[in-house]
Amino acid sequence: MRKSVKSTQQDTHTMIFYIKKVLRYGFLLIFFALLPATGCKNHPAPTAAEGEMEEDVYVPIVREKMKFAEMTPKKAALAGSLKQYFGQLKKSGFNGTVLFAENGEIVYSEAIGYANLKTKEPLTMESSFQLASVSKPITSLAVLILKQDGKIGLDDSVSKYIPDLPYPGITIRHLLAHRSGLPNYMYFAEQDWLNKEIPIKNQDVIDLMVQHQYKPYYLPNKRYNYCNTNYALLASIVEKVSGMKFEDFVQKRIFNPCKMANSRIYNKNVSPINVNSVIGYPSSRSEAENTFLNGVVGDKGVYCSAYDLLMLDQALYTDKIITEATRKEAFTPQHKDLHINDNYGLGWRLDLSQSFNQAIYHTGWWRGFRTYFIRETGEKRTIIVLCNTPRASKFNTRDLRERF
Repeated sequence: MRKSVKSTQQDTHTMIFYIKKVLRYGFLLIFFALLPATGCKNHPAPTAAEGEMEEDVYVPIVREKMKFAEMTPKKAALAGSLKQYFGQLKKSGFNGTVLFAENGEIVYSEAIGYANLKTKEPLTMESSFQLASVSKPITSLAVLILKQDGKIGLDDSVSKYIPDLPYPGITIRHLLAHRSGLPNYMYFAEQDWLNKEIPIKNQDVIDLMVQHQYKPYYLPNKRYNYCNTNYALLASIVEKVSGMKFEDFVQKRIFNPCKMANSRIYNKNVSPINVNSVIGYPSSRSEAENTFLNGVVGDKGVYCSAYDLLMLDQALYTDKIITEATRKEAFTPQHKDLHINDNYGLGWRLDLSQSFNQAIYHTGWWRGFRTYFIRETGEKRTIIVLCNTPRASKFNTRDLRERF
């Protein structure tokens, strides 16, 4: 059986944490640094301050206790109905974690099936799944944070940050809203990245575009065209502007302040072997390939638990990450050529057909994982479904909402 990611990483990082502290402050600190490891209750392990993390030092994140709703007869009936529904899906092969919450309080949550079908390691609500395209809202948040910091403008030209890119007229906003018209890197990388044993990097994607000057699908801002290239470029821009690795910036500015204890970004260039305990299964029992495309981040690559997504959801009702004005801009439709019930903002899909209860959400699919993150902001309901098998896991988001 695989050792869990959380256990393995925390063991290693905690050791590194104390060694660095000793080297920095001298031998006097040895006694105090070892106290948490010996279980002394008077000296708990250090926790992350909101939004702060010393560079190159791992700080364990202590998440707030999850809140569960009081089971009124109405909510008990709802929870029973949802349990029955997903219980039936389990018989058809559903495997994953499910969470329904209202006002941040969990009405129904359940981990169904296995993280590893071979070893029968059970899933838990703390299990981290590859979010696939649900990673895009997190990348968008990273860009919007830099915008709030005054380091980037949404209508800045992309060429300001990537001067060699041979596609003029594209702005940061076009990337966020999928209006760049750029070709999808997943297709041209399959053709032109010759050694698939070497993971491709975000910069490699840019280099291929510079070298081959692929024909764009559309002119900038002509129409909506969902494209992973947009978010790979955004992650590169975050790195150039912040001076940090994309993974580190997201950890420091999003995961830490939201106390998302089981969240990380997997980059095959950093870790050739993905040790995450939850495995994706594109078919009944075949494990997903750790493809060379997993070296690109921004469009995918975030691993996160259902509990952590609820923490992010609740943070988005506050100014913890971005301000109300920035949230309003992110959740504003960017496309006149799309319907109000199926539009796209800055990193989020939008269903604004009910003005009193707008749905701000995203879905994802990648290599055996299917993910759903739905926020009904009027009634403050949250629906999270994370799956690692394809069977019985393809949901219509409206159907999920109607069950709540």
